[in-house]
Amino acid sequence: MRIGVIGTGRIGTIHANTLSRHRDVGSLILTDADRARAQQLAHRLGETAAPGVDEIFKWGVDAVVITTATPAHADFIGRAARAGLPVFCEKPIALDLPGTLQAIAEVETAGTILQMGFQRRFDTGYAGARDAVRAGRLGRLHTVRAMTSDQTPPPAEYLPLSGGLYRDSLIHDFDVLRWVTGREVTDVYAAGSDAGPRMYREAGDVDTAAAVLSLEDGTLATITGTRLNGAGYDVRMELAGELDQIVVGLDDRTPIASTEPSGPPAADKPWTGFLERFAPAYEAELAAFVEVVRGERPNPCDGREALQALRIAEACDLSRRERRPVRLVEIPGGREPLLR
Repeated sequence: MRIGVIGTGRIGTIHANTLSRHRDVGSLILTDADRARAQQLAHRLGETAAPGVDEIFKWGVDAVVITTATPAHADFIGRAARAGLPVFCEKPIALDLPGTLQAIAEVETAGTILQMGFQRRFDTGYAGARDAVRAGRLGRLHTVRAMTSDQTPPPAEYLPLSGGLYRDSLIHDFDVLRWVTGREVTDVYAAGSDAGPRMYREAGDVDTAAAVLSLEDGTLATITGTRLNGAGYDVRMELAGELDQIVVGLDDRTPIASTEPSGPPAADKPWTGFLERFAPAYEAELAAFVEVVRGERPNPCDGREALQALRIAEACDLSRRERRPVRLVEIPGGREPLLR
């Protein structure tokens, strides 16, 4: 199997490394807007660098992996669909709903595959929580508390391109909330704060956010996020039911300290970022993509799954800006999704 990788930045480099080691991947063609960066990575991996995206499609590949900046995602997805090629793309499909819906329509019209990069679905902790909920171990689920806290903020120039905290970061929490619980969000109420560094205010973004979400079965969920968690990278999900409660992301590297005399000590080596925390999950999702391309398993996260997470992010952003509850039916694109 020959795979084209479009984008060789931070996450593209990780994906290229993973694919180059995979037993079913014979070769890679790498390209990037920074041609020197693609050439250096290709040389290090013993793979081929292409001068541009056009060559990815002209030289012949069996599948495409897209890890460019978000504004280019939808266009490359469409090009791959028209070429009849399966695609793995980092989230999101696009920063807006029209671009997302157009890309999905191209994939569905072409009858090709689009697998989205929501890596938490491949994390053993979240998978264990999903199994526990689906097996009834918690009884009736009534409360979910989720959080994503980055240790250090992204570069200022990234913020205007990110789509904002809800679309860029908390979209992972929205996706995995649906995946773990098997339930849809019906309405949200969200708030955000830009009281931190000035760059957030200049970008029209917030550095800290919170949302209360109601699920279709009455479960209540709270999701919080911040770019400014100096203790370390902290991603957790707590699920409480009438019979039991469990937590994802609590281990000896969780950057939290107890004030109780008998509480656990602070982590000696707290998580520093998502690439470290979710390294095994990133490998697992690419292995799944290879299996999907080979016809060995169904698509674990298609474009419509990504669309539902984006709709929740859109609803939260609207709620924050207008300071009111927002029902998901107000957000376009709500055709019945396929929960897996």
